Amino acid sequence: MMLWTLIGLLVLFWVLGLIFHIGGGLIHILLVIALIVFIVRLFTGTARS
Repeated sequence: MMLWTLIGLLVLFWVLGLIFHIGGGLIHILLVIALIVFIVRLFTGTARS
């Protein structure tokens, strides 16, 4: 559940950064990291069940 909250917040900040041109490249790096973590957890979760 916390992972979904983190992903939601990062997407929100990413959209705000695109609209207001703030945050620079940092939010893009964080969004990519969150996406990688999500994919890894998705695959490892299905492998365990």
